Amino acid sequence: MIPGLRVLVIGGGIAGMSAAIALREMGVAVHLIDRDPDWKVYGAGITITGPTLRVMRRLGILDRVLAEGFVADGLLACDAAGRTIAQIETNSTALDGLPGAGGIMRPTLHRILSDRLLALGPDISLGRTVTHIATGLPKRVTFDDGSMGEYDLVIGADGIFSSTRATLFPDAPAPRYVGQVCWRLMTTRHPAIERRTYFLGGPCKVGMNPVSPTEMYMFLLEPMQEFQRCPDGTEHIRLAELMAPFGGPIADLRQSLDPGSNIVARPLETIFLDSPWHRDGCILIGDAAHATTPQLASGAGMAMEDGVILAESLAEATDLHQAFDAFMARRHPRCALVVDSSLKLGRMERDVTAPIDQIRVVEAALAELNRPY
Repeated sequence: MIPGLRVLVIGGGIAGMSAAIALREMGVAVHLIDRDPDWKVYGAGITITGPTLRVMRRLGILDRVLAEGFVADGLLACDAAGRTIAQIETNSTALDGLPGAGGIMRPTLHRILSDRLLALGPDISLGRTVTHIATGLPKRVTFDDGSMGEYDLVIGADGIFSSTRATLFPDAPAPRYVGQVCWRLMTTRHPAIERRTYFLGGPCKVGMNPVSPTEMYMFLLEPMQEFQRCPDGTEHIRLAELMAPFGGPIADLRQSLDPGSNIVARPLETIFLDSPWHRDGCILIGDAAHATTPQLASGAGMAMEDGVILAESLAEATDLHQAFDAFMARRHPRCALVVDSSLKLGRMERDVTAPIDQIRVVEAALAELNRPY
């Protein structure tokens, strides 16, 4: 391991906290900054895969996730009327007995990760951004309050619209819209939803997933060639229109929609940065390097794996170049699988291809992701 390593982590989200946790466990000096002075996270529930639970165990947060979220084996695929058409097995010996799927509220996961990180005693600065990163090593970094710091490594974990990426790779393409809008509805758990459940073959793809014993969230992927935001106050009306062709639990939920429903609609965007994701003592992880769409429910898992594997690569290396090469060899093909498979599924959903063909893509990708990372 590189002795006396000093690391700056830019971004206190899932990727940044995961990297900071793994590095602090190794005794590395970590300074994490986040632009939000309150260090909050917004959003609805997120889906968890078996591989994500596996990396959560490595980060020391699995017990709390199991207690505060929801897990179950298997994925259920239904048609638009709500009739079961297939069950996708998620069990794998590589998961060492862990469930294959689950869900949790995004703010709950943020709290669990931040509690774990704070217990490890990093240096944390909130309401801070980087204004300049000097070339050469060590990295001399200037912050927006005029203060400066010197680091051996800078980790950019500041999300899909990463300013760190813009600094390191000014010619990199911007995130691109993929032609779908993701509607999310947080609601009371429907009694028929006992595990991650998809509804395929209708004009939109719909999914439901429990995030606690009493709560769940529904997502609906609306095809839209050019994104147009729904007027404020009319979200429940538009979502009801999109849900109208469906039966089963979707029809039940539709009846409960009103102006107070917890609904969020966001355009789906993606970016996959060409290799390498590092330059001059800085490296990008998580959505800053490989933001995926949600079809495989693996964005959070890939971000956590990035943090763990970067720490492992640093532990086994004698210099940054060696660590970066090892990291890229392990991460680039795995993250490419997630992004490519998710985009393929998105195209199939927009084209309303046969549900069985979509199921096969999911099965193949999950089988590969179940392998050790």
